[in-house]
Amino acid sequence: MPKAPFVRNPSSWELSEREVTNESHHRNRREIIKSLGLAAGTSLLTIPNAKTNAATAGFPTKLNKKYLPAKGIKPTEYKYITGYNNFYEFTTDKYEVRFRANLGWKTEPWTIDVGGHVEKPLKLDVNDLVKDVGIEQRVYRFRCVEAWSMVIPWDGFQLNKLIAKAKPTSKAKYVMFSTFKDEKTALGFKAYPNYDWPYTEGLRMDEAMHDLTFLATGIFGKPIPHQNGAPIRLVVPWKYGYKSIKSIVRIDFTDKQPKTLWNTAGPNEYGFYSNVNPEVDHPRWSQARERAIGSGGFVDRIPTLKFNGYEKDVAHLYKGMDLRKFF
Repeated sequence: MPKAPFVRNPSSWELSEREVTNESHHRNRREIIKSLGLAAGTSLLTIPNAKTNAATAGFPTKLNKKYLPAKGIKPTEYKYITGYNNFYEFTTDKYEVRFRANLGWKTEPWTIDVGGHVEKPLKLDVNDLVKDVGIEQRVYRFRCVEAWSMVIPWDGFQLNKLIAKAKPTSKAKYVMFSTFKDEKTALGFKAYPNYDWPYTEGLRMDEAMHDLTFLATGIFGKPIPHQNGAPIRLVVPWKYGYKSIKSIVRIDFTDKQPKTLWNTAGPNEYGFYSNVNPEVDHPRWSQARERAIGSGGFVDRIPTLKFNGYEKDVAHLYKGMDLRKFF
């Protein structure tokens, strides 16, 4: 397909047209911009239909054209992104979670505590943080360890912007993330007591500092719905989805590799690194292919890409490591 005059040469991690699932309201670059409310000649869009009581509501998203896909790219439809996902704190049912997560659970106000090996421990209101750092939109592949995938236009900011505020010391080798634990409104805590709650995840410092590592506060220009990890979640696009912890309440900088919920629950099935790798199967299923979710729900399986398609950008982080051992 010939390129329009304004389309630049894409970076190695960007999506090609054939790799993206359908979104009926976002058929091409022009329609994406139009449907998001982006006026000609401006880089700001206004969040449409945002609830006034939602964290991050009312903040404009700055459209980063560096991350805008080429003409013809179609993200997964909003109804699938928000209607099929995992959030065990509420339920293991991927369809039911959108209802369970909206029965009395409050995400406004919301604060994040930042501590550990840092010069400046912080207690941040999410709205104040967003106002300070600003929001941009990026379209990333999302690959679940269960071998299904989406393409999601996230709104948010690079994690390294928050890290810069905390000023980690030389002792900080890892970053640990923790989510909420509210047994009154999230019934999964009592329903699944064998998990080591609250949900925790971790990254090595160089992974956390990478420009692709993102803190998302919205989807399609709207605040993140509860079921997708409101009001702020991690997005690490080259790793399996469970690494992208939802509803973060605490970030700690540590000198030791932190424990994580899934690695603790099944260390032989869920590694600490959890990089997408079609060559390393899950003990109970193949990771060579994935079910891309599109306008018809699950579509034919497509090949899974190493590091979820971001190999040229992140493979150097693991130079010399046996990726079959450090999965």
